[in-house]
Amino acid sequence: MRDLDKALADIVAIRSQIARDTAFRGLGSATLAATGLLALAVAGGQALWLGDADARPALFFGLWIAAALVAFALIGFETVRRSRRLHSGLADAMVWNAIEVFLPSAGAGACLGLVIARFAPEQVWMLPGLWQVLMGLGLFASARILPRAVQGVGAWYLLAGLVVLALASGSHGLSPWLMGVPFLVGQGWLALVMHRAAGGNDGAL
Repeated sequence: MRDLDKALADIVAIRSQIARDTAFRGLGSATLAATGLLALAVAGGQALWLGDADARPALFFGLWIAAALVAFALIGFETVRRSRRLHSGLADAMVWNAIEVFLPSAGAGACLGLVIARFAPEQVWMLPGLWQVLMGLGLFASARILPRAVQGVGAWYLLAGLVVLALASGSHGLSPWLMGVPFLVGQGWLALVMHRAAGGNDGAL
């Protein structure tokens, strides 16, 4: 029994190592592009109907958090579906490996938002830029499982986040476009990277 347990543990370790060394193909370009369009739609809707975002920061961020949850759900569903089709027996290991790569930056963004909202609400203007910086760092970390071209998208989010922080530093105001435009460009660029990596044939939603 001891030899059997060791053999099973070795198999699990080998599968995990193969998953870490295999390029992840679970992200579909159409879904990524759709999340960029979602960001544009939320920004446009807020610009038209929200009015003064600084007077209603809870609603401003609530809409963006809802949009992020929808985007995560879309990407998650598509990732599981594509992984089972493209990675076969390694699908579960590949998905968990991808989650481990993105979870630190996503978790940091959520915790940062909670801490600022609770202890420094006057600094909420910094969140859009900080979230974009964390998105960039997450993409840099993902370069070991995704095409290396995602580093360019990561650089975009990092630069955009810093620019957004600089632009908002004067008025400390909230702007829908300082959230929507960077994510529209970033997600569209990421979709193009994944589309090219798949040879222009990565499937539909």
